[in-house]
Amino acid sequence: MALNGRNQSSVTTFILLGFSEYPQLQEPLFLAFLVVYMVTVVGNLGIIVVTRINPKLHTPMYFFLSHLSFLDICYSTVFTPKLLEILVVDVRSISFKGCIVQFFFICAFVITEMFMLAVMAYDRFVAVCNPLLYTVVMSRKLCALLVAATYTWGGLCSLTLTYSLAELSYCGSNIINHFGCEYSAVLSLSCSDTRFSQMACLIISTFNETSSLLIILTSYLFIVVTIVKMPSSGGLRKAFSTCASHLTAITIFHGAILLLYCVPNSKNSWLLIKVTTVFFTVMIPMLNPLIYSLRNKDVKETVKKLMVTKLLLHAK
Repeated sequence: MALNGRNQSSVTTFILLGFSEYPQLQEPLFLAFLVVYMVTVVGNLGIIVVTRINPKLHTPMYFFLSHLSFLDICYSTVFTPKLLEILVVDVRSISFKGCIVQFFFICAFVITEMFMLAVMAYDRFVAVCNPLLYTVVMSRKLCALLVAATYTWGGLCSLTLTYSLAELSYCGSNIINHFGCEYSAVLSLSCSDTRFSQMACLIISTFNETSSLLIILTSYLFIVVTIVKMPSSGGLRKAFSTCASHLTAITIFHGAILLLYCVPNSKNSWLLIKVTTVFFTVMIPMLNPLIYSLRNKDVKETVKKLMVTKLLLHAK
């Protein structure tokens, strides 16, 4: 199959091994991942709805949070349904085009979320360090531009990496030792020179991880300095409460990414890579709404009001 004249790939279908080496775990894993996916979709949709209907939550922080929830739904949906499918079917296949498309979207959404978390860190910096100018600095126009920039950058990076994969030839084995089209797993099947693809992946991954973490660390460095200078314990507590949920989400997200970077790409480590990828693509999207809702008074109050209203309507 060829995407263009230069691509002489003969492989038209890939076989996803998933967790086939553990046949006794297929059904329990299917049920567990199905429940997690349902909670992910409901939880993140809930965050989006709550931030829309409560006027108190019409602020830059919740505007960014609603986009974070949207991204969680998106990149979980790109991976999880295929993961569920290969856990219950005998033929665990995905077409070459389907594989390339899956990789493009998962890569775009993950990079976009990476910088969305960085934008949220900048938002917290302005809120804590310049509270009187917060509404002026974080205007609707700036918020919209920041969100548009994260989506655009995520798409451009993903397009570059996807092109580097699609241009390679795949004429040997078509077995992917993964449950999805992860970059290194697909790259390992190529029978052409992969040096450009590897270099592109290294440069883009390193730049994105370093720059996003630099924005986050710089923002929180200024936040810590400001908090230390606060005279009252009440202000200190409020500032910490404002940042705690975001810090938790950042730690989990970047911790999983750094763990994937640190795992050696060898046969002995593929199980760890798959388990870490499951945590990254399936579990983290479920955890984010829980982290933000459990630690946020306004979100919890809105959810309670919605539940009470629904119960009263059913009672009538």
